[in-house]
Amino acid sequence: MPFPFITVSRTVSKPLFFPVLICYFLFILLPHGGQANYKNQVIKIGAFVDVNSRIGKEELTAMKIAAQNFNKDSMSRKVSLYFLDSSRDPQQVASAAGQLIKEKKVKAIIGMHSLQEAALVADVGIRTQVPILSFAAPAIPSPMIQLRWPFLIRMANDGSAQVKCIADIVLACNWRRVIVIYEEDVYGGDSGMSALLAEALQNIGVDIDYRLVLPPFLSDSEELIHKELVKLEESTPCRVFIVLKSSLTMVTSLFREAKKVGLVGGETEAAWIIPDSITNLLDSVDKSVISSMEGTIGIKTHYSNSSDSYKEFNDKFETSFRANYFEEEYSKPGIYALRAYDSISVITKAIERSTGGTLLGNMLSVNFSGLSGEIRFDGQMLSQSETPKFKIVNVDGEKFNDLNYWTPDKKIKEDWPGLKLVPRGWAIAKEMTIVVPGNAAFEEFVKVTKRSNNPNDDKFGGFSIEVFRDDA
Repeated sequence: MPFPFITVSRTVSKPLFFPVLICYFLFILLPHGGQANYKNQVIKIGAFVDVNSRIGKEELTAMKIAAQNFNKDSMSRKVSLYFLDSSRDPQQVASAAGQLIKEKKVKAIIGMHSLQEAALVADVGIRTQVPILSFAAPAIPSPMIQLRWPFLIRMANDGSAQVKCIADIVLACNWRRVIVIYEEDVYGGDSGMSALLAEALQNIGVDIDYRLVLPPFLSDSEELIHKELVKLEESTPCRVFIVLKSSLTMVTSLFREAKKVGLVGGETEAAWIIPDSITNLLDSVDKSVISSMEGTIGIKTHYSNSSDSYKEFNDKFETSFRANYFEEEYSKPGIYALRAYDSISVITKAIERSTGGTLLGNMLSVNFSGLSGEIRFDGQMLSQSETPKFKIVNVDGEKFNDLNYWTPDKKIKEDWPGLKLVPRGWAIAKEMTIVVPGNAAFEEFVKVTKRSNNPNDDKFGGFSIEVFRDDA
């Protein structure tokens, strides 16, 4: 089934089809690899978004605003956006990308949150010499990616900073064993995040006690999740759960089932850590979902919301988002919207520099302060030279509270990250049998007073006994 071509507009008539924003101009197709000269032209850009997801809705809204701002300010050049639905098989997405380039003559394509989609579309980019700007990046960067897909630009950082942040949280809370949970992608992988986390935990003397690998979410996944959590509960007393990689749908079901099993909440002594891909969406999820995550620690990408450019964008975003998605209660933009806006800016700034060089080369040479942070590329991936910053949050009831900030060079202090009460992260057995020496050498530490011939009547005292009782 062919993908519908969608052009940007100010009003939305149906979820997938948008009227044309601008009148048609003569589009001159440059020879591949030639110098970019876009004066007095309409530059067509393709974008893949999941129009039914919160992330896709934010991205679509933000890209439209970016295009409208550029078209308003530029006297000699305009951009036109063509949106395609990405919530399909990666092979279909790649096929649609080729169709979009051939039929609509787009000069760049934006989107793709999975490495598999990005790789397949990047293959199309090689054949057509069209730059592909992807929101996906591998956990462990490799120079082979740049050689294999020379037209792929990754508008994302690798996973090393977030994994280091997770390890620092585990270290600060003095947890020695953890359980790692992740949802496989459609190709059965985890983008290298599991190996990266294992190394980071090993460096601080923490063991991975159990790995719970969940298949991509389906309609019957909740039953599978419940069975896996019951099996997990019975097989290990470890109660520190790290959700390394997952969709929001999977996480919602995971916490719902974990609460039924008794693995969530302060009284369980369980601890949960969720990644930025989930925490960044907590503002927009239903309160019942947040309440099922009681006590969870979240990592959230930090960005500045105090600049004039952000405030101007925020006003436009909220107005447009409320008008087009009235079913969404929360209308403020998140990090996904900011990155989507900046991705259009990468292309428009490259177009403005079209006095020489290719569009790809000009895109890789941009250097500006975007809404999501400093934008410049190193090895065709968002530069790591800027120190990443995460916000640590803690779910409390139907809301979440900001605890602290994390940067790679942050010195971990005794009271960091700021939890009021640190869970044990370990299940305490309901009944325990303790062996006590009957004739201890130092009675001030252990003393047994026999009351009868029945050992159950013995009285136990001493410093060591009292310490054990207090800790239990």
